[in-house]
Amino acid sequence: MKLAKALKSLFLIELLRGMRLTGKRLFSPKVTVQYPDEKTPQSHRFRGLHAQRRYANGEERCIACKLCEVVCPALAITIEAEPREDGSRRTTRYEIDLFKCIYCGFCEESCPVDSIVETRHFEFCMENNSERVIDKQRLLEMGDRFEAQIAADRALDRPYR
Repeated sequence: MKLAKALKSLFLIELLRGMRLTGKRLFSPKVTVQYPDEKTPQSHRFRGLHAQRRYANGEERCIACKLCEVVCPALAITIEAEPREDGSRRTTRYEIDLFKCIYCGFCEESCPVDSIVETRHFEFCMENNSERVIDKQRLLEMGDRFEAQIAADRALDRPYR
């Protein structure tokens, strides 16, 4: 037993095994993705930047139930609401702090009217610290921008609901 261990150590068997594995992989095709030029496929359930959706008539969907604010584990959502003339409630302030957000998707799951969603958009940056908080207007703009993709992703999830 000790003799075999000494011979392995003397002839560097472990090193030769590693070199053999390296030699095998040296000429095989590479799997590295050249990111900006090539992109990997994304799941339709990917959770990226937030957006707020509108109804077909252009009215915002959010009814200010504040479930997303309550369920957020990072306390990243702030909502203020007022009743309107017709008696319905709508938000006056809806903000998401992206530095606090952990992109868990609980806000999206808790929303009864499918107002707040997380899009597939993940390529975003902030140059100023003030840009980290997304307000209601920017959320609605993101929803308008990505509505086609959001609707297509929701259609893929229909069999599971």
